[in-house]
Amino acid sequence: MDPVLAVFDQVWRWFTDPATLQTYGYLVILLASFLGSLIIFVPVPYFLVIAAASADPVFDPTLIGISSALGATAAKVIIFQVSYTGGKLMSSNTEKRMKPFMKLVSRYGGIAAFLAAATPIPDDLIYIPLGLARYSLPRFILATLLGKILLTAAISWGVRLSYDSVKFLIDGSTDPVGAVLIGSAFVAAIAVTVYAMMKLDWGKVLGRWFPWTVEPES
Repeated sequence: MDPVLAVFDQVWRWFTDPATLQTYGYLVILLASFLGSLIIFVPVPYFLVIAAASADPVFDPTLIGISSALGATAAKVIIFQVSYTGGKLMSSNTEKRMKPFMKLVSRYGGIAAFLAAATPIPDDLIYIPLGLARYSLPRFILATLLGKILLTAAISWGVRLSYDSVKFLIDGSTDPVGAVLIGSAFVAAIAVTVYAMMKLDWGKVLGRWFPWTVEPES
């Protein structure tokens, strides 16, 4: 087995081992959500850890959602802050192309952050521009945390109430290769999306519908 996959195998089996959940409880859920959310644009399927915990009647689905949301939000704050402080590394041409998009995201930042957190989309496509646009950190944290709580609690309660329908996913979560395939199925589409985001002339895309995004700043 490839060394990288072997390490992933060990880590993944530790996170999905029922004994680990029983020993460390909600802390495991928080840690899995943090690590799974820290890798940008790569959807590491920590939702399967949430599902495995939700299937155990010992755990409260609402507390699972809150624990997961705290871990995921902490990771997204790091990504946001890196984007916030690293905007100067962006080339002038890329910054010029993305400026209208950054202005749009910045104006509707709270709504955008909440919707990105509350839906299973590649939320870093929203969070990185928000950081680059110097959006308010406290507002970002609040919107992201509320959205993540809504999403993860919905997943947790959904698994608890329909366990028989999702049992095959939970059983497959102990297979690291299966977990990698579930996550990597989205990578190609995300890569194309990211490339398009960086290469599009957002002034032409948004200027017709949001002319204020291309107006010179006073």
